[in-house]
Amino acid sequence: MAHGSRHFDILAPRSAFYHGPFGRLCPDLDPWHAPGVSDSDAALLDIANNLMIELPGELPADIAADQAKIDQLEADFGSSIPAGYTYFGQFVDHDITFDPASSLMRKNDPNGLINFRTPRLDLDNIYGAGPDDQPYLYDPTDKAKLAIGEIEGRPDLPDLPRFRGRALIGDMRNDENSMVSQLQLAFLLAHNALVDRARAADPGAATGEVFERARKTLRWLYQHIVWNDFIPRIAVDEVYKCALKLEKTCDGRKLWKCQLDDIYSWKHQPFMPVEFSVAAYRFGHSMVRNGYQTNHPERGFGVNVPIFDNTGGGDPDDLRGFRPMKPENCIQWDWFLQMTSSAPGIFPQMARKIDTKLSNALAFLFEGTPGDPGNVLAFRNLKRGVSFDLPSGTSVARKFCVPEISLRPEEPDALWYYILREAQGNGGNTLGRVGSVIVCSVFAGLLKGDPRSWVSLDPCWSPSDDPLLKDGEDNVDDAAWTLASIIRIAGIKADGVGLA
Repeated sequence: MAHGSRHFDILAPRSAFYHGPFGRLCPDLDPWHAPGVSDSDAALLDIANNLMIELPGELPADIAADQAKIDQLEADFGSSIPAGYTYFGQFVDHDITFDPASSLMRKNDPNGLINFRTPRLDLDNIYGAGPDDQPYLYDPTDKAKLAIGEIEGRPDLPDLPRFRGRALIGDMRNDENSMVSQLQLAFLLAHNALVDRARAADPGAATGEVFERARKTLRWLYQHIVWNDFIPRIAVDEVYKCALKLEKTCDGRKLWKCQLDDIYSWKHQPFMPVEFSVAAYRFGHSMVRNGYQTNHPERGFGVNVPIFDNTGGGDPDDLRGFRPMKPENCIQWDWFLQMTSSAPGIFPQMARKIDTKLSNALAFLFEGTPGDPGNVLAFRNLKRGVSFDLPSGTSVARKFCVPEISLRPEEPDALWYYILREAQGNGGNTLGRVGSVIVCSVFAGLLKGDPRSWVSLDPCWSPSDDPLLKDGEDNVDDAAWTLASIIRIAGIKADGVGLA
């Protein structure tokens, strides 16, 4: 059987009348192709290696051991966004999209893509199909709670539940690196803490009722954090404020309205636009640092470790996942998020700017043998955009009627690259116009289109009014309720590792 582009049109055709799990925001625009020979891997790899690496020719482990290079990278590429939001963005991506054929190295047909993950902010990467259908995700002694593991030999340090080293969680991708793994753990612990609060409030409630109360509160708080904490940090403020507004109706009621539905709209339920999932939302790859300081008590202050290091063999000292957590790789959250105990001027560590330069670690991924082009993430993203027939960035800017940016002759007009380049011209601390419009319109639409979101069920809901949340305590780091609130509810030490 042939695996050509026409096969892909079955799942994401260009017709504006098509409504399926995946679709297009710009079905009328022509695809962009690599310069030179059409869809040339060599051309894409050349772009990735020559235009999209912070320090060409340097190995991740060497950078992590060289304080002068670390300081220079911080000066050149440091942003104003705490590093924890890089991995919260990854966590969110795993919640709303699931692509079992995501690895180009598997040489699966990219046109056979189906969004097995519901396009909703519903934490199904935490809850899976629920305690009845996936009981192995839950505490065998209490079906209202999620299973929690511990680091071998360290009962004081919780970890994801594991079987032979592999995490037993709703989405295995949330064990890809130490940061997202520990964030997944924080959500598991936060749910269990909310179960305890629900039981204390109503001791006679059935297990199923307690579970649903805790799940609803955590889901709604998570949705609130996505829209009110995460998105404003990475989008143009004017676009963000326009995308979703709480407005009064003619009879004085209030409801949320999507103001960018000319960009993202659907007939029956939200779909996942390929311009979002394959291009715009991959801005987070540019935010990844080459290495991180993890914690004080186990690894030590001032010790940087690469996130991925595929330059050697064996069991390298890096932050890759899919293996049991090590105490020295546990995350001290006030080193990654702005919390009351964060040391001013030192922590939190900041994410990299949103720009066209990716950290050297992302040119040495570990999914293939050293030297395999698939280990270069920039190549993989460019290749994927071509495989999915994404339009050029310039054509999308024209369609959205926003100012175009000028690309140098050697720069590709691939949508993903264009969005990064646009953000770079915007200072690198937020996306530019095209990226902001795509990201804000999709998240606003997902919230409005979810019949069980707080936007739909309880438009005037606030975390401060939720009976299971503690105003002034859970949000001690920021009264507006931020990602740090999840850490507080989970009961994790902010200024160390383990439970408080």
